[in-house]
Amino acid sequence: MIEAIYTEENGEYLQNNPTWHVEDSPWKAKQILKIINANHISPKSIAEVGCGAGEIVNQLYLSMPGDIHFTGYDISSDAINLAKNREKDRLIFKHENFLETTTQYDLLIMMDVFEHVNDYLGFLKLCKNRAKHTIFHIPLDLSVSAILRNKLIDGRKSVGHLHYFMKETALATLVDSGYDVIDFFYTTGSLDLPLKNFRSKLAVLPRKILYAINKDMAAKLVGGFSLLVLTK
Repeated sequence: MIEAIYTEENGEYLQNNPTWHVEDSPWKAKQILKIINANHISPKSIAEVGCGAGEIVNQLYLSMPGDIHFTGYDISSDAINLAKNREKDRLIFKHENFLETTTQYDLLIMMDVFEHVNDYLGFLKLCKNRAKHTIFHIPLDLSVSAILRNKLIDGRKSVGHLHYFMKETALATLVDSGYDVIDFFYTTGSLDLPLKNFRSKLAVLPRKILYAINKDMAAKLVGGFSLLVLTK
């Protein structure tokens, strides 16, 4: 991981992303709840690795039963400083490297995390036995459109993505790291979330039409989708 952009106080990641993507957190929490409910999982302890400003796990706290304990981990002091404002009974945040801890959980959540990690396969293997289930949200950056428009390097600069996936390689990465895939589905942030520029608005209609016709083809040709995966 190019850790300095996260770990330096008032670091580069915060400068590029001053909200730490809090505005997307309610939508991401809904995706997590969807896969939890669909698979009838009832965790009593949940940890989010790479929790950022903590709003995703806070949304889960507000939506799930009142006997669940939540913990957020992040290596960034900037992120944890934002997250600490959300602490309450049964919800805490730790400025720690999750791999240097030993606590076991019923459910781990990693939302857009391992594409930032230098040794992502080693990281995934070390996280493997820390929970009964793990949920991953994986940006599917690899698409024909992204390659032709040179968007991969833009994401590398703006949000620190070091690795790029399509659905098949994302799932293979988890299997190769020892996880059993239970369920997965595409998430459609490019269609559901507020659009940030005029070019994105122009892409909505063709992306929506192609996704309605063939989800896999839409992800590979025009991109703008991620994969939510439940594993054990």
